[in-house]
Amino acid sequence: MTSQVHPSSYISNKVKLANNVKIGPYCYLNGNISIGENTELKSHVVISANTRIGKNNIFYPFSNIGCDPQDLKFKGEDSSLIIGDSNIFRENVTISKGTKDGGMLTKINNNNLFMTGVHIAHDCNIGNENIFVNQVTLGGHVNIMNNVVVGGLSAIIQFVTIGSYSMIGGMSGIDKNVLPFSLAIGNRAKLRGLNLVGIRRKNFDKSEIARINEYS
Repeated sequence: MTSQVHPSSYISNKVKLANNVKIGPYCYLNGNISIGENTELKSHVVISANTRIGKNNIFYPFSNIGCDPQDLKFKGEDSSLIIGDSNIFRENVTISKGTKDGGMLTKINNNNLFMTGVHIAHDCNIGNENIFVNQVTLGGHVNIMNNVVVGGLSAIIQFVTIGSYSMIGGMSGIDKNVLPFSLAIGNRAKLRGLNLVGIRRKNFDKSEIARINEYS
């Protein structure tokens, strides 16, 4: 099935669309962009720069994807953004491309949910199956592993790593690395024990949880 592009949208001649891509009204795509099959842009989505997007992604209105970094050291380098498969980007999500100091690449893997107003800064590396609640902000060079939940209105400072299966409580300020399986809450956030709800939802058995707790 061929792609569907609304006549009000602008698609530059460098853009490559796979089968069954749906581009709604008033979208603007300008750059070396490739979009995988079954991806949908609802409306008013902007995609720029060297941006590669996989299949089965959904972009809601006013998302700005591959935008220039909010970094005063950025001097127009020809950097990139890579997005994997089956991610959801809700309204007003912004994702910056990479910078020279960060390897020229921002990367997002698969099955992530970015709720309204989330900002992913330059050179971040996002793993799989993470949830970013409304208005979460990631500084540059942040690493989010897998199965992480970041509560609404939380901010994570540059160069921090958030371990897998951890949870950041809402309105937290994170300025240090967070261990896997942990629950961190507060400004500044401190470890408050294991993320038991998240671990159990992922079907860890009691012996595994006990072993994690022993070393936490």
